[in-house]
Amino acid sequence: MIICKYDGKYNICGERIRKIRRKSGLSQERLAIKLQLAGLNITQKTISRMETGKRIVTDYELSFL
Repeated sequence: MIICKYDGKYNICGERIRKIRRKSGLSQERLAIKLQLAGLNITQKTISRMETGKRIVTDYELSFL
């Protein structure tokens, strides 16, 4: 698997995740809790890294988001 960066980021969906999270009135911590209850092992720090593009977002994680 080749990991490519786009504009210095590992994903292009981070900004969309942040926008939708804020529109829903959720903090990163609250979103992490909701995702954990849904069965995805994720933390607030992971969400922060996703939103800033410092972490790859897998297809599996996108299905939860």
